[in-house]
Amino acid sequence: MKHVGFLRLEVRSPTHFPAGSPRPDAPVIVHSAAKLNMRAVSSIAGAGGKVSDKPSICTADELHYVPVPDSHWRLALWRYRPSSPVGIKRNHPLLLLSGLGTNAIGYDLAPGSSFARFMSVQGFDTWILEVRGAGLSENDEAVNRSDDFLLREKLKDAFVHIAEGFSNLLNEALARARQDSAANQVRNWSQKLGNIFAGGQKSVGLQEQFSLLMDDFQKQLDLILKYNWDFDHYLEEDVPAAMEYVRTQCKPKDDRLLAIGHSMGGILLYAMLSQNGYKGRHSELASIVTLGSSLDYSTSRSSLRLLLPLVDPAQALSVPVVPLGAFMAAAFPLASRPPYFLSWLNPQVSAQNMMRPEMLEKLVLNNFCTIPAKLLVQLRTVFQEGGLRNRNETFIYKHHLNKSKVPILALAGDQDLICPPEAVYETVKLVPGRFVKFKVLGEPRGPHYAHYDLVGGRLAPKEVYPCIVEFLQHHDLT
Repeated sequence: MKHVGFLRLEVRSPTHFPAGSPRPDAPVIVHSAAKLNMRAVSSIAGAGGKVSDKPSICTADELHYVPVPDSHWRLALWRYRPSSPVGIKRNHPLLLLSGLGTNAIGYDLAPGSSFARFMSVQGFDTWILEVRGAGLSENDEAVNRSDDFLLREKLKDAFVHIAEGFSNLLNEALARARQDSAANQVRNWSQKLGNIFAGGQKSVGLQEQFSLLMDDFQKQLDLILKYNWDFDHYLEEDVPAAMEYVRTQCKPKDDRLLAIGHSMGGILLYAMLSQNGYKGRHSELASIVTLGSSLDYSTSRSSLRLLLPLVDPAQALSVPVVPLGAFMAAAFPLASRPPYFLSWLNPQVSAQNMMRPEMLEKLVLNNFCTIPAKLLVQLRTVFQEGGLRNRNETFIYKHHLNKSKVPILALAGDQDLICPPEAVYETVKLVPGRFVKFKVLGEPRGPHYAHYDLVGGRLAPKEVYPCIVEFLQHHDLT
C-alpha cells in the first residue's frame, strides 16, 4: 500500500504516474456489426416501458425503453433481475454505462463471460443503458425524404470513398507487413486515414468484404442523418432520463443508484459528479466504480489519439458519423490471422491470453457502433491542458471534482493503452482521499489487463468483480 498525499493507492503493478472463469457454455453468435449497431427503427407499444417480446440479441431478463424528454429518442435499458442463490437483497439498483461507440453486449458476452449477470447473481438489480445511437435504442423522428435527398446522396458518395480508401489502406498494409515495424504501421495508419476521408482510391482484394459491411451501413442512412449529438447530450439528457426511469422502477428508499462506467461511461460519471459539485446539487449516486476512465488524457500516451485523424476529415466532408463498427469488423480478420499485419489492434482491446479468441471476435464484431463526428470533436478536448470540456469549452469538468463526496473506486489496467494508469491517476488525484480508492490490476510478470479486460477478461470474475462487489456493498447502505 502506498499513500500519495491524502489519496489512497493500492498498486499491483508498475505504473507511470508519479511516485508516490469457466468456458462459456453458449456458442458464439456473430452478427453483422452494421446490422447490430445501426438497428433500423422499429416500433414498440407506447413511448416507453418494458417490451413484451424482446429481440433475441438482448440476452437480459427484460428489455425496457425510456423516452428522452424533448427528443425523438427512446433509450434501451437491459435489465438483469436480482438472482442471488442465498437471497441477498440490495438497497440500490445498479446502472452500467458503456464506453465510446459501444453497446450493451460488452457487459454480457456469454453466460460464462457476463459482468451484468455476475452482478445480478450478487443480488444487484442491474441495468445496462444503451445511449442514443447505440444498440437497440431507437429514434422515431420522421425523415423528410424530399428535403434530405441531396444530403443522403452526399453521404453515400462520401462513404463510398471512405470504404474504398480504407480497404486500399488495408491492402497496402498487407503488402508491406513484412517490411514495416508495428510502430511504422501505427504511424502510417494515423497519417493515411485522413486522406481516406478526403478522397479515397480504387482498391482490390478486401474491397468486396468491406463493401458488404458498407452496403448494410448505407441502408441505414435515414438514421445516420439523425446522428447529431455530442458528449453533453449523453450527460445532460440520456443518463438523467435513464436514472429517473430506474429509480421509478426500483424505488430505492433514498432515491439513489449505484453506477459503474467503463471508459466513456466512467467519464460520464466523473462529469456528473463535477457538475453536481459546481452547482451544489445533492448527488443521486450512492457510489460509483470507473473502469479505465479519466477526464484528462493530456499527460498520458493514450492510443485514443488514433481516433483524432478521423475528426477533421469527417468535418470537412460534412459527414455526421464515423462508422467505427464497420471499420473494426473489416480490420479484425487482418489483426487476428496470419500474417497479423494489424496485430497492434488487438492489444488495444485485450492483453495477450486474457480473452478467449471466440470471445474477442464476438466483442469486436458485435460491440462497436457508429460514432457521431460531433461526439469525437468534443471528446478530443481530453488531450487539452485541463482535460475534457463542455461543448462550448467554457467548463472544464475536472475542475470541480474535488467538491464531490460520492465514494469512488477507480480501476485501471496495467497494460491499458487507451486509458493508461497515469491517465486514471490524473483524475482521481483531484478527489479528496477519503472518498476515493485507486487500484491498478495486473502483475509485473502477468497476468496483464488491457482496456476491455477489466470488464470481460478471463480472470475478471476472480480478480476484478469481487473487488467491485466488496466496494459497492460497503456503500449500499440507506
